Amino acid sequence: MVVGAFPIAKLLYLGVRQMSKPVANRIKAGARRSEFFKTYICLPPAQLYHWIEMRTKMRIMGFRGATIKPLNEEAAAELGAELLGEAIIFLIGGGCMVLEYSRQAANSRRKEEELNETLISLQTQLAELSLTTETLSAQLREVNRQMLSFPVPTKK
Repeated sequence: MVVGAFPIAKLLYLGVRQMSKPVANRIKAGARRSEFFKTYICLPPAQLYHWIEMRTKMRIMGFRGATIKPLNEEAAAELGAELLGEAIIFLIGGGCMVLEYSRQAANSRRKEEELNETLISLQTQLAELSLTTETLSAQLREVNRQMLSFPVPTKK
């Protein structure tokens, strides 16, 4: 196996994604303990998620005008921390995908540039060979013209 052929970048991305889960869990634990995080970061998305989920379920079941009670603070904090953790994992995974895409695009661009350079080099060589062929053809015509200008010896 060739060492240079091993996709080290993919292994690195996989490592980052695997490490994102424990990082997300630590952030969730911190969010549960911190009052600021709980109040301003976790609770609003959790209540919004709960409202949308319950509104959708009620409409599916046929209840149009039912009011939806908000979650209690503890359940909302737990749901908000879970949503935050999932969002972090999603963002890290999305970031890894964007990095991989940009890396692949750069490789593709580099290969295309190399191919264009090779093509230009071949076109230059073809033009030089064409010029050399024309020069040799002109020289051959000149030699033939000079040979025809010499008198032919006659035999007696």
